[in-house]
Amino acid sequence: MDLFPLWNSLRVAAISTVIIFFMGIFFAYYIAKLPRLLKGVMDVILTLPLVLPPTVMGYLLLRVFGPKRIIGAWVLEMFNIKLTMTWWSAIFASVVVAFPLMYRTARGAFESFDETLAYSGQTLGLRNSYIFWRIRMPYCMQGIVAATVLAFARALGEYGATSMIAGYTPGKTATISTTVYQLWRTNDDAGAMQWVLINIAISAVVLLAVNMLERRYGKTTKKRTPRAPTQTDALPKES
Repeated sequence: MDLFPLWNSLRVAAISTVIIFFMGIFFAYYIAKLPRLLKGVMDVILTLPLVLPPTVMGYLLLRVFGPKRIIGAWVLEMFNIKLTMTWWSAIFASVVVAFPLMYRTARGAFESFDETLAYSGQTLGLRNSYIFWRIRMPYCMQGIVAATVLAFARALGEYGATSMIAGYTPGKTATISTTVYQLWRTNDDAGAMQWVLINIAISAVVLLAVNMLERRYGKTTKKRTPRAPTQTDALPKES
């Protein structure tokens, strides 16, 4: 049994999740601070891939990264790198399709944050980066972790956009989802069922991980309610 589809799916999902994590945190944090009207407009733009058919997103990606399109042609001419029909092409599809899950969940977590904690830190002279990483992020950790795991699961199971921009080439671009479809097309039901069971097993483990992490961080949050920064936090640490 060729395990390349499994390896490639995990590779694409892992890289996509790293990109989605930082993009989702960035947009969720800053858009949560926008005025209501502007926030609504940005929400529509960033969440649109969640409701559009994946094949539509795949078509739009081809219009952007295709070898005869502006970005795709420029990259091909400057670096001799083709952005479609390669294994990393699936990363573009996974990022676009799974990003709304990370963004919406992270934004909800940031909006539930008690801003008085941040204001207390600012009055003590704490840097915004300190407040973000040491106060805001721990407070919102439950939602952030759940969003990250769900984004990974979505990227792992992406098919529609991936099949259009990366295609299916055994040993090169094949993923679990595209392999299931190709095996079904060739009447190899036994082979398709093997990959279906593997995908179900991975998805079940991911969902179990989400439940366990939510339970863990939920208990931690109840036991350790975030405290307001004190004047000691603003003092420089002794070397």
